[in-house]
Amino acid sequence: MSRRELIKMSPEEVAAFLAGRRTMNVATIGPTGHPHLVAMWYGFLDSKLAFWTYARSQKVVNLRRDPRLTCLVEEGGRYEELRGVELVGTGSVIEDPATVMELGESIYERYFGPVDATSRPVIAQMGAKRAAVRIEVEKVVSWDHRKLGGVY
Repeated sequence: MSRRELIKMSPEEVAAFLAGRRTMNVATIGPTGHPHLVAMWYGFLDSKLAFWTYARSQKVVNLRRDPRLTCLVEEGGRYEELRGVELVGTGSVIEDPATVMELGESIYERYFGPVDATSRPVIAQMGAKRAAVRIEVEKVVSWDHRKLGGVY
């Protein structure tokens, strides 16, 4: 078995890892062809990863021109702890206010706790000029160096 196969996460491990409260690095293709890379909090729409951002942000401009993106969620302070998931695919920009609000609540709940009557108006205000970007995953690459058991 190859080293690559040894450290690969199962689909269940990938899902559990992505369900954690982490930051996702999102790379889109900028106007010069160079990557435009930003760190985003994320949530879920219809069980698919998604993030929200200002509708006029560079990310959205880039995705409207070319929907391809790559996302990376990772963690680990030492080599033997490194684990992560790379998602390659496209980003679908959604400006429907109800969908943007649904995603805003998903993100809020993941990073701050339950949505309630006090937080809902705050989320709505934050989402007023935002768009949702749902990630349509075409390829998943994963690694978990903890599976090596300290043998490199």
